[in-house]
Amino acid sequence: MKRIFQLLAIVLLLQACGSSKSTQAPIVSTVGFEVNLNDRTNDTFKVKVLAPTLTADNTIFQFASTAPGTYQVMDIGRYVSNFTAYNSKDELIETSQISTNQFQLDSPEQIAYITYDIAETWDTAVTENNIYLMCGTSIEEDHALINGQAVFGYFKGLQKNPISISLSHPEHWQIGTALSMDNSGNYLANSYDHVVDSPILLGRLTKASMNVQNTVVDIYTYSKTDKIESTQILESMSNMLKAASGFLNGLPVDRYTFLFHFEDRTNGAWEHSYSSEYVYQEKDWSALETDILEVASHEFFHVVTPLNIHSEIVQDFNFITPVPSKHLWLYEGTTEWAAHMMLLRSNQKSLDDYFHTLSRKIMIDSKYFDSDYSLVDLALTSYTKKGSKQYGNIYMRGALVAGLLDIKLLELSNGKIGLIDVVNDFATKYGPNKPFEDDTFFTEFVRATYPEIEDFMENYIKDSNPLPIKEYYSIIGVNYNEASGTFSLNEAATPEQLKLRNKWMQTIQLN
Repeated sequence: MKRIFQLLAIVLLLQACGSSKSTQAPIVSTVGFEVNLNDRTNDTFKVKVLAPTLTADNTIFQFASTAPGTYQVMDIGRYVSNFTAYNSKDELIETSQISTNQFQLDSPEQIAYITYDIAETWDTAVTENNIYLMCGTSIEEDHALINGQAVFGYFKGLQKNPISISLSHPEHWQIGTALSMDNSGNYLANSYDHVVDSPILLGRLTKASMNVQNTVVDIYTYSKTDKIESTQILESMSNMLKAASGFLNGLPVDRYTFLFHFEDRTNGAWEHSYSSEYVYQEKDWSALETDILEVASHEFFHVVTPLNIHSEIVQDFNFITPVPSKHLWLYEGTTEWAAHMMLLRSNQKSLDDYFHTLSRKIMIDSKYFDSDYSLVDLALTSYTKKGSKQYGNIYMRGALVAGLLDIKLLELSNGKIGLIDVVNDFATKYGPNKPFEDDTFFTEFVRATYPEIEDFMENYIKDSNPLPIKEYYSIIGVNYNEASGTFSLNEAATPEQLKLRNKWMQTIQLN
C-alpha cells in the first residue's frame, strides 16, 4: 500500500509539472504586418510590425538590398522614414539606422511593435539605382501595387519565420495575390522569401479565372480608364495556358495569378513562383495583345525555372548582399527560348514569325552587346554597372544558345529528346524545395545528357565563341542566310533532317 501511495505521489507530481508547463505563455513566432491603405497621404505606406518574441539575437531590422529575379541593386532602406519601436506600454525603444538598409534595435527583448513609413518607389526620386516599375510600389487613390521587398522587412535571424499581413483598404477595393488568406482575413506567408515572391495588386480591379488541367489561373487587372478588362486578357491567353500545360506535360503548380497594371508607362514584367506582374501603358487591347502574350508566355514558364530548378543561391536568397548565380542562362535564357517555342508548337506563332524572332535576336546580340561577354560573365556581373549594360543579352544570346542546345540534344539522341525533355526531368528530380549545387550543375547537366554537351557548355555558355547558327539549324533542315540574316526551310532536306525537324516542331494539342 505504501508503494502505491508513493507511485501516486510521483504521478501527481509529474502531472503538476506538466500542468505548470502548459500554462506558460507560448512563444510567438509569427511576424505580423499591418498596412494602412486607407491613409495614402504623401505617397507612403504606413506599416506596423507586430513583433514576435525577440531575443538578443534579433538586434537588426533588415530591409532588402535586392530581390530574386531583379538582378539590380534596390536599397529599399532609402525609402523608409519615421522608423520607431515601442514596448507593450507604448513607450519608445531606442533604434538607430546603422546602414542604408539596417536599423539597430537596442533592446529587442522589450519590443512589442515597430512602425514606419515607406515611400512608393514609382513617384519617389532617387539619384541612382532606379527600381523597375514592375518590381516596385505604387499607391494612388484608386489602387496600390505592393512588391514585398519594397514594403516589408525582417528581423535578423527570423527571415524564415511565418508572416501574417493585414491590409486595411477601401471597402470596394479588390485584392489580387497568390497568397492565401486565413479566417481572419489576413494573408499568410511561410517566410519573408515567400512574401517577396508574392506581389499584391489592390484597388478597382477586374477579375477572370479558368481551370487548366486542375491548375486554377486567376487574372486581376487595373486599367486606368477601364480600356482593358481581365476577361479580354484571359480570352487571348487561354490557348497559351493550355499550350504550356502540353509543353510541360502538365503544369507543376495548382494555382497561378496574373497581375496586370495599365496606366501611363510601360516597363515590362516580373516573374514569381505562383504569380507574375505586368506594367504597361494603357492602350486598346488589340495594340498590346501580341506583345503581352509573348511576355506572359515567358513569365509563366518560370513555374519551371527557377521555381522547380534552381541552385542554393536562389533557394537561400541573400537580401543583404547580392550574390549572383552562374545559371542565368537556365533561368532566363532557356525560359525565353521556351516561351517562343511553345507558341510555335501550339500554332499561336507562325514559323515565319518564329524565324523573324530568331533573326531579330541575332541582330540585337551582334549590334548592341559586347561579343566578348559570355553568358556566365553576364550572370556573375549582373548586379554591377558594367554587367547591367549587358544584362538584356540574356534574352537574345541566352535564348539563341538554348535553341542551339535543343538542336544539339535532338541530334545526339536521334530525335528522341530535346531541351524541354531534359528540363522536365530536372524539374521532377528537384522541385521547389530541393536546390542543385551552383558550382556543379554544368557537370550534372552533361552527366544527364551526353559527353558532347560539355564542349557546348564551354564554348557558348562559359565562353563567348561565335554561335554556330548556320551549322546547327542545317541539322534540322533549316537554312540560315548570314548575309541577309534570314531563315527558311530547306526544301531538299534529307529524311534524317526531316525527322529531327518534325520533332523540333512537334505540335502541342490544346486540350
